[in-house]
Amino acid sequence: MKRVILGICLLIWPLTFWTGVVQASKASPFKLSDLNGKTYDLSAMKKKMLVLYFFDAGSHSSQEGLFTLDQLQRKYGQGAGLAIWAITTSPVSQVKNLQQKSGVSLPILLDDGTVSAHFGARVILPTTVILGPELQIMDTIQGGGKALEVTLVRIAQRELQRRQTMVAEKISEEVADKDPNNVEAQAVKGYALLKQGRIDEAENVFRKLASQGGKAEVIGKEGLAAVYTRKGKYHKALTLTEEVEKKDPERAYVHVLRGDILYAQGKKEAAKEEYEKGVQKKETEPYQQGERFNKLGRYYASIGKYDQALSLYDKAIEVDPFYIEGMSNKGMIYEKKGDWTKALEAYRQALALDQNDTFAAVLAKRAQEMLELQKDAARRERIDRLVKELAQRFREQKKLPPPEDTWTSRPMVISFLSFQEKGGLSERDGFSLVFTTQLADYLKNSGRVKVVERILLDELLQELNLGSSELADQETALKLGRVLAAKLIAVGTFYYLPGGTLINMRLIDTETSDIPLIINKQLPPGASLDKTLFDLNRQILETVISKYPLRGYIVEASGDKVMLNIGARQGVVPGTRFEVIEKGGVIVYKGRKLHKSATKIGLVEVVSVEPDLSYARVIKTSRPLKTDDMVREIREAKNVI
Repeated sequence: MKRVILGICLLIWPLTFWTGVVQASKASPFKLSDLNGKTYDLSAMKKKMLVLYFFDAGSHSSQEGLFTLDQLQRKYGQGAGLAIWAITTSPVSQVKNLQQKSGVSLPILLDDGTVSAHFGARVILPTTVILGPELQIMDTIQGGGKALEVTLVRIAQRELQRRQTMVAEKISEEVADKDPNNVEAQAVKGYALLKQGRIDEAENVFRKLASQGGKAEVIGKEGLAAVYTRKGKYHKALTLTEEVEKKDPERAYVHVLRGDILYAQGKKEAAKEEYEKGVQKKETEPYQQGERFNKLGRYYASIGKYDQALSLYDKAIEVDPFYIEGMSNKGMIYEKKGDWTKALEAYRQALALDQNDTFAAVLAKRAQEMLELQKDAARRERIDRLVKELAQRFREQKKLPPPEDTWTSRPMVISFLSFQEKGGLSERDGFSLVFTTQLADYLKNSGRVKVVERILLDELLQELNLGSSELADQETALKLGRVLAAKLIAVGTFYYLPGGTLINMRLIDTETSDIPLIINKQLPPGASLDKTLFDLNRQILETVISKYPLRGYIVEASGDKVMLNIGARQGVVPGTRFEVIEKGGVIVYKGRKLHKSATKIGLVEVVSVEPDLSYARVIKTSRPLKTDDMVREIREAKNVI
């Protein structure tokens, strides 16, 4: 009887497994013990992906699945955070014998039948249940044999949703090697490669699928459309989306791709219509479910319809509980509505799924700071007062007298002004905010530069009613930079395209209007934002050190030790080296003043630093050093942090 039921399930399952939006229910917490008496508590797994494998210790098909999942856990469990529990109602002696003979490392939990009954795993064994965040039952797959292959593909799909692209690729590749006709496994591999930026490899996978006909052709051409969209070959991508729509009018993802292309081309109303079709269609892969609701939500957020956007983000998270993009986008909506408490909750929800998510981490920190500011009346008053003063100074724009000491370095202050955002819709709202905030933190942590506080800048821009379009005017940006006492201002543009984000950034000297650094960089989808920011941080620091070397005077000199009149406020750190110089004289020749080069008379290295002073040891000198000798930083690799 069990075999008859299993056969029916396997015949029906492929017809319904891949389509539609599945409404997930939640599992009731339970506690079970293994053979050694160790207790496993389901309630402790609310923030993880967990596979429950219900099996019969005496069944060959159950054992096959157990051994396969055990290998899966050994290969990918620790690094990817994949957890698998095996649960059985079989006699203890039978379970012990199986474990001793097989050497299975999976926790095998003993059940009296209560837990198995709760998950409907009594009649058909094995039964696999995949749980998502908050113990949501995302998948229930019954039977062994061919159903085991379905299980592995579904795990790969869920790993792709969790952004574990390497794991998804490897699992799907193993399935496809054993069963070259498994379309879903090949599709997972293709999209995993695409998310890793291995575009040509992804194209090969989808091209093979597209040549097979039937469902494989539809999914293959849809994947190729995604590849060509990423490559910026929009005509080819649009042609393929039309072919897919003709063959299978219910495919949803082609409308998302079409919407992305149209929006990037400035056809926003047409893009909206495509995004709306995307959420109405029935057929899509599990890892594409959240994106279609998210993109329409991003559209509504871009035109200020925040309630509609929130509703769509909620839907994205409902159909894909791993979709942290929707969670952080919800937070951005709450920010715009001024509800920092709910914003922080949304960011923390995303961080619970991936604590290394830079987006959510930066935004959560910002939301926490805003909540603390709201409670700190004294600090709030100081900021309000300073904003009023700065706004008045901006409007009056009085020129400050030059400092008496024009040689000694002042603190190097950089201000990241509002960046313009152009092109398409990025998957995540707040990209420019996260980018500049995190880059500012890197620079501040170097000790070499100071960055104008983001909260102060935002409040001042609001007071002056200046947006990114006004700040695109260089003279306005320079005026604002001078008011903020910033030596350098950073301005630029983020241009969003389906194939990635183009970053253009310029550093401008507020005193001379010179541009010491121009950065043009393309950030492909899925690229490491942290690595990009780290590289830009080094680029900026190297520019600051080479173009604006620290300068000062010797305050005191005693033997092989000297005191300098600059310290931590200017960016001096232990190990910084200075050359001691004497200014060259001036020669008048035929009415022209010719300045001779400075003479190097010594070298010193900083050993300790105070806020306004630093102490250095003398490395070499051609004469005894004295008070008022000038020093200038030497650019060395060790000075760059």
